[in-house]
Amino acid sequence: MDVFSVTVLGSSAALPTANRNLSGQLVKIANQYLLIDCGEGTQIQLRRNKISIQRIDHIFISHLHGDHFYGLIGLLSSMHLLGRQKPVHIFAHEGLKKAIEVQLEVSQARLSFELNYHFLKNESGVVLVENKHFRVESIKLKHSIPCCGFLIREVEKPRNILKSAIEKYSIPIKDRPGIKMGEDFLTQGGKLIKNEEITSDPLTIRSYAYCSDTAYLESILEMISGVDLLYHEATFLEDKKERAKETFHSTAAQAAEIAKKAAVGQLLLGHFSARYKEMDLFLSEAKVIFDNVALAEDGIEYMIG
Repeated sequence: MDVFSVTVLGSSAALPTANRNLSGQLVKIANQYLLIDCGEGTQIQLRRNKISIQRIDHIFISHLHGDHFYGLIGLLSSMHLLGRQKPVHIFAHEGLKKAIEVQLEVSQARLSFELNYHFLKNESGVVLVENKHFRVESIKLKHSIPCCGFLIREVEKPRNILKSAIEKYSIPIKDRPGIKMGEDFLTQGGKLIKNEEITSDPLTIRSYAYCSDTAYLESILEMISGVDLLYHEATFLEDKKERAKETFHSTAAQAAEIAKKAAVGQLLLGHFSARYKEMDLFLSEAKVIFDNVALAEDGIEYMIG
């Protein structure tokens, strides 16, 4: 089974701390690298974790608060200095293009590769990337400015034809694609062989949802229902619930409530306010509501599924 994982590059909100960088994650799927958010210092985190920046072809920026994109121009500059030629696809709200172009203009810089911008519509269910391996869709979140999360899900795989069945029934190559899609097989002698007798189930589809930054929002439940891993911001604890509401953020308890109602496999909390020093308090608060919880830690790779 191919690796499907997320490496946390930053888990702090607004301000970095001595051991927590600003928002950034590297998703590995189908031997491709996807970067989600790019706070200041992200490229250093990539190097620290021995992740090749030149393997990143798709960058997703959830929203245009600085702690989620101030590291992008530095990353793009490093790609250029290292001789990159391949285009980079950037999925973000429209203002990001202007922000990048202004920085390139005032520094009289010109990149050696093309930037292809794909503007987010601030809607849920918009397919951003789709290939034979996986699909990336947007999730509309509730924040002080337009903000999107991202749902990354493997594409359903065909059934596996049993080698013994191929030999036993002399299944021609021309019939195999249909059988993989669930069709029964009719032998040359006219006998109908049921699909379940000659195939095995495909590998289970795995999925990951990234939700940061957002107030408590039940409208996302349908999209994230049953995902293997949910990353949900938990900027505050319940002691700052009113502050969370004012700033359109969530508490650990609210993130756990979303995870419970969506029946996800595991909840990963992150985007912690720098005011908190005892991080286990986030874990304790969430576990009262949803048991399978982990705290996002910089540099840790979390396997999905």
